[in-house]
Amino acid sequence: MMQADWVLKIYDLVRKIPPGRVSTYGTIADKIGTRTTSRMVGWAMNASHRCSPPVPAHRVVNRTGLLTGRHHFSTPTLMQDLLESEGIRVENNQIVDFQKHLFTFED
Repeated sequence: MMQADWVLKIYDLVRKIPPGRVSTYGTIADKIGTRTTSRMVGWAMNASHRCSPPVPAHRVVNRTGLLTGRHHFSTPTLMQDLLESEGIRVENNQIVDFQKHLFTFED
């Protein structure tokens, strides 16, 4: 299946988020431009599990650090488990010290 150009741009950008950091749907949408919305980034992340090379979709959260995409992972805790394996603490589906872990692609 051929991916839309904007989806490939999103995947390329998400692959740049380093371990131990997260970004937001909105930040990624802004970086891509071309009328890409936060919701479109979410759709792309939902389909990213089939990609090669892998897309670290667990590193994309909402604007307040909430793990809103967690229900799209294969288990209810996988998104949190992956983030915690990279040193990010999560409590009640919320990243602790969110601003400290936020990656804006300006770093």
